[in-house]
Amino acid sequence: MSDLTATISGRPPAADILDKKMKKSHAMISTGVVLAALVIGVGFIGINIARDFSGVTMGSIWPYALLVLALAIALGFEFVNGLHDTANAVATVIYTHSLEPNLAVVWSGLCNLTGVLLSSGTVAFTVITLLPVELILQVSAGAGFAMVFALLIAAILWNLGTWWFGLPASSSHTMVGSIIGVGIANQLMQGHNGTSGVDWAQATKVFKVLLISPVFGFVLAALIFLLSKWTIKYPALYEAPKGSAPPPWPIRALLILTCTGVSFGHGSNDGQKGMGLIMLILIGTVPTAYALNHAVTGADVQKFIVASQQAGTILDQHVDKTGILGSDPRTEVTDYIRTKQLQPDTILALRELVEDLNHEVSLYKEFKAVPPSQQTNVRNDMYVASEAIRLMEKNNNPAFTADETKSLNVYKAQVDKATKFIPTWVKVAVALALGMGTMVGWKRIVVTVGEKIGKEHLTYAQGASAELIAMFTIFAADNLGLPVSTTHVLSSGVAGTMVANGSGLQWSTLRNIAAAWVFTLPAAATLSGTLFWAFSRFTH
Repeated sequence: MSDLTATISGRPPAADILDKKMKKSHAMISTGVVLAALVIGVGFIGINIARDFSGVTMGSIWPYALLVLALAIALGFEFVNGLHDTANAVATVIYTHSLEPNLAVVWSGLCNLTGVLLSSGTVAFTVITLLPVELILQVSAGAGFAMVFALLIAAILWNLGTWWFGLPASSSHTMVGSIIGVGIANQLMQGHNGTSGVDWAQATKVFKVLLISPVFGFVLAALIFLLSKWTIKYPALYEAPKGSAPPPWPIRALLILTCTGVSFGHGSNDGQKGMGLIMLILIGTVPTAYALNHAVTGADVQKFIVASQQAGTILDQHVDKTGILGSDPRTEVTDYIRTKQLQPDTILALRELVEDLNHEVSLYKEFKAVPPSQQTNVRNDMYVASEAIRLMEKNNNPAFTADETKSLNVYKAQVDKATKFIPTWVKVAVALALGMGTMVGWKRIVVTVGEKIGKEHLTYAQGASAELIAMFTIFAADNLGLPVSTTHVLSSGVAGTMVANGSGLQWSTLRNIAAAWVFTLPAAATLSGTLFWAFSRFTH
């Protein structure tokens, strides 16, 4: 029976080896840490939700039920993400005996938690920009909820399937595919050509990162491994572990350091993928509490007012004199975001939107003072104004000067501070879901990365080289605000070191990984598009 067949039929045979590495005392310690984190985390989440909901009145129990269901599905995606992806970070330290499995998984979970808590949220909102703008603005309506439920459930189903077969597929790739499926389905249902619902320029940018990062992982990990062979004359570094003995301390410290970096980076990057969707859920169900950032200070509001005046003056200088403003500036600006085509009335509508927002914010002095019935409208106006400015600068149409671009970016930053925020309790909830997923499902992916990519056992140098490249690739992508696949970077890095060492590759495993990579996008897109169609019919 092949390894893959054994995996399909039940438990991977190599899992027995991992079981032997685990110590009962360490299991008790890790269980205690996890329980303590759960108690503290759930308590923190509960206190903050209660504070956010104070003063919020909803007419029926239905919005609460919808909120609980939507959050459960969103956190379920993060749980599966942890079950699927985070295991990559601990594979090398476990297979080199640098850390006992229970301790490795808990340490990785804590580093993920830190990465999530310190994340900027840029990746979360980069993912959101791939969604059709009309569905984002309708997130509190049936179509908006159908969108969120469809893409999350599709991503969960595909991730669970690839995890069951022990294949290191990409949660990032899955999420992007699900978003594209919803966008195409939305346009097909509206009778258009089926493409304008997706921001293909933004999607292509994400595709390039997802495509190039595994190649980088393979090549750079191989080069780092060869460089270390030429420069670091330490024979033990290039040997496979002997028995269950841990490596010498310098090597052990390096492997633990790289595991720490990959885990932190995974939390900082991958942990954000569900955050933006969770915020859409919160905005859709409880706009009074989450449509606008109530933590913005009075000083920030004053900066917003000044920046609004400057932005209005700049836009006024670029207004097309032939433009005639329609009845609703937001509709005009939304059409520009959807079509990417500048019309004679686009700048005029954007200027009116900026001036109206300035008037409203000046009137209420702070965002939390905006009447509950107006919170969603103000948030939507801010969102389309920010997106329009982003697209105009990207397309260099109109041609703003350097000083004008700087002033518009200051205004955009103030708008984003009010709308693109993630409460700390959401980060804690995501971190807990990732951690729990890691503890439940780490063995399948660890076995694949540790034993089924190369024909020989992973050496210390190979593990360190693959982890180093994965760590720096994730950090670079995080700083650029781009989603990247921890899974593909690390598994390709391991493959690169195997080739560089002449260890040989298990092509059956690599074919399965490549097949999962190729089919992930169309499969996730088909799943999410079908679910969106079904949910949309139900909500209507």
